[in-house]
Amino acid sequence: MAIDERDLKADPAIVRTWIEGWALTRQVAAPVFENGGYRVEVGLPDQVRRYVFSEYSDWVRQHAEAISETAIFLKVCAPRELVQPNLPVRWHIQSPAFMMLLSGPMQGETSALPDGYVYHHQVYDGVTIVNVLDRGGEVAATGRISFPGDLAVYDRISTHENHRRKGLGRSVMKRLEMLSREKGIQRAALVATPDGRALYEPLGWQVHCLYTTAVIPDAGA
Repeated sequence: MAIDERDLKADPAIVRTWIEGWALTRQVAAPVFENGGYRVEVGLPDQVRRYVFSEYSDWVRQHAEAISETAIFLKVCAPRELVQPNLPVRWHIQSPAFMMLLSGPMQGETSALPDGYVYHHQVYDGVTIVNVLDRGGEVAATGRISFPGDLAVYDRISTHENHRRKGLGRSVMKRLEMLSREKGIQRAALVATPDGRALYEPLGWQVHCLYTTAVIPDAGA
């Protein structure tokens, strides 16, 4: 019998390591655990702060009731059906996402980049950015990786719309995996959109838990 993904429970240790790695890849201050979740000061106009919870608890409801500002996000490792009924109506649930894990080698062979593309690496403050550049030197695809402890954290995997359906996203993932293996790290984590999940699952990534995001919409947006 197939497992209902709504029943999946996140491992708090994995969530802690993932959010530490996420903060590294975004070059923001380290998460602070308080009141049942991790507070991360993101500092962007459209995302001032986020709170990440490894499960739904009354702490989530208390945060939601206390917050009235926009651009503050609640991220909960739980299904929408559990989170939404417990939030004030001013909160909006965003598109679904999935925390995913890789527990061994990615599936499939490492494929060479198509003609006209090259890799370019940038390394700073514990983060490696892998870019795929086109002939004009523009970024066609990109991804980031950090190494908080024994878990690699992948982030910001994307391919420019003009360069899709060429396998560049897969190539970036395999390149990031190579960096992880060089450090002897066998496991990895990321949070995926539905489109990202469709890319990662054939590579051997598995859903660890559902990941629900809530925010108060900006009435002027």
